[in-house]
Amino acid sequence: MPDATAVPDETAVPDETAVPDAGPELVDARLLVGEPDGLQRLWTPHRMVYIEGENKPSDDAAGPGCPFCRIPSLPDEEGLVVARGGVAFVALNLYPYNSGHLLVCPYRHVADYTDLTDEEVAEVATLTRTAMRVLREVSHPHGFNLGMNQGDVAGAGIAAHLHQHVVPRWNGDANFLPVIARTRALPELLADTRARLAAGWPTGPDDGGMIAP
Repeated sequence: MPDATAVPDETAVPDETAVPDAGPELVDARLLVGEPDGLQRLWTPHRMVYIEGENKPSDDAAGPGCPFCRIPSLPDEEGLVVARGGVAFVALNLYPYNSGHLLVCPYRHVADYTDLTDEEVAEVATLTRTAMRVLREVSHPHGFNLGMNQGDVAGAGIAAHLHQHVVPRWNGDANFLPVIARTRALPELLADTRARLAAGWPTGPDDGGMIAP
């Protein structure tokens, strides 16, 4: 019987005639359906959560079922509200792309940008500008992404209540962690980010400051 405690001879010459394990049988891709187009594919199955509408409102109606209608009724800390204007408000995104990702929303439940009143258009613009100024002062980003996705097909998470994104960007903030680990790394808790931005927000209404809605 072989000695189970024996140490393998590291000087032994491997048997070159042995056939290695070939692993699973491979199929020639040329035998499959499709035309090569020169592109590589990066599969992201976790995106199905978004595509299938998980955590989205069940309908387009205004009211407590719409997060952007519900947030203004909450205390600032609970709703992650950074600033309140006369017809619009600013809140942190609960699912931020980056730390400090803000949303500028009208109080009124409206989906299409062209349906905003002149007052709403003006205040959304003013709050967006102030958000950039405050983020620059507090967080020192290298740039911003500003955008408003109009409609489900355009990528709007909640299309029934329009919202403007203000996303601070830093050099090197994009990586593969969200793809390979379904995780986005954020250096600060949302409550702490909200408190810092709210503290840095100006108080004068003419400069996008906080006033009673």
